[in-house]
Amino acid sequence: MVSRTKESLSGFVASDPELTFTSKGDARLYLRVGQPQVKFEEDGTFTQLDPTFTDLVMFRKSAERAHDQFRKGDNFIAEGETRTYTGQDGAEREQFVASRIGHDNNITRYSVDRTPPAGGCRPGDPGPGTSLP
Repeated sequence: MVSRTKESLSGFVASDPELTFTSKGDARLYLRVGQPQVKFEEDGTFTQLDPTFTDLVMFRKSAERAHDQFRKGDNFIAEGETRTYTGQDGAEREQFVASRIGHDNNITRYSVDRTPPAGGCRPGDPGPGTSLP
């Protein structure tokens, strides 16, 4: 079996999340995100450097959920891929297109709602009458 590898991106939300809709009516989430940077010194200490920034986008239902759940300053981990595109000014730009995003549980405290969604089980959940190991 071949494992499909995705890129990951972690950092903090640097802008207010913006939810817009494409010409086809699909939701599009835009976030400006930052990644803290440090320089490790020879004596074992580290120096905090300025963060680096990039754009993160998501689409469709995932974009709507993320817009409801994230605020400026939140720490996150996202899965997706980096894409290059040509901006309206003709310049090439890079953005991270996320397929999944969640709060970074190493930094953020939160509670999880395990209530099944309306309509039954989530994908990957065991079916009715199935016992877990």
